[in-house]
Amino acid sequence: MDSTLLALRAFNRFYTRFSGALDARFLGSDLSLVEARLLYEIATRDQPLAVELQQILGLDAGYASRLLRKLEGKGWIRRGRGEDARRRPIALTEAGRAAFADLDQRQRAVLEHHLARLGGTDRRVLRTALDTARCLLSAESAAGYSVRTFDTGDMGLIAARQAILYRESHGWAMPMEVLLCDVTARFLRDYRPGRDQCWVAESGGAMAGSIFVVDAGDNVAQLRLLYVEPWARGMGIGGDLVNRCVTFARATGYATLRLWTHSVLESARRIYAGAGFAIVSTEVHHSFGQPEQGEIWELSLTA
Repeated sequence: MDSTLLALRAFNRFYTRFSGALDARFLGSDLSLVEARLLYEIATRDQPLAVELQQILGLDAGYASRLLRKLEGKGWIRRGRGEDARRRPIALTEAGRAAFADLDQRQRAVLEHHLARLGGTDRRVLRTALDTARCLLSAESAAGYSVRTFDTGDMGLIAARQAILYRESHGWAMPMEVLLCDVTARFLRDYRPGRDQCWVAESGGAMAGSIFVVDAGDNVAQLRLLYVEPWARGMGIGGDLVNRCVTFARATGYATLRLWTHSVLESARRIYAGAGFAIVSTEVHHSFGQPEQGEIWELSLTA
């Protein structure tokens, strides 16, 4: 059986126990987990409709209706006017807000207890892992991304991810990893503010891609190590990162922006062409253990 499937099933078993999903009384209340989740959605949304709650939680219409009737019977929600029961806006009553506040406080206390043993570094690792898992298993990454300049620890992550991705996609193993580690280490060692830069894209708190621009001498800037995580592709990250390099190099006063890529990297080549780069030379090399056609692309920044 696929090892990823086994790992996901093992995590599901762990998390249903961790979250209390199997408890008849969630966090000691008289609500099940799904009822508590329904209360949360009503409390954190602006008078949602029953049909919206049903879709958000993926519930059967009849089941959702029974759950709402239970909350209404407790005096925790009230319905406004509408064409039918599923189209009437729903809001918490004062009693409902009190019940939600109590449940929310219990949830926070439980989670704070679990997190108490984790230091700052471990908490960051946990956040990144959770955000990455959510992005990989859902379409939430399509909600957007942000871009920042590099920070402590980014170089190791960038080199590791690209080494893994290139090995999986093209079989470029140790020689590529050596190159990646060399480029990222030299970037830190030789970094000159205002002449070099690295940008990191993030989505859902997880690294989604990165790019570098460095001084190559003779008033030439070099674009290096563009990559976008597979789960984040189609969001426009690659084009955004390349455009940031172009804008930076032009504003810095470089005359030319140059890059080295390979004919097999079709997606990257399309981004470069779209940004105005053109191929100026090609050469077959064996640096990665097999023949590959390398390409030098340039963009004039003075035209």
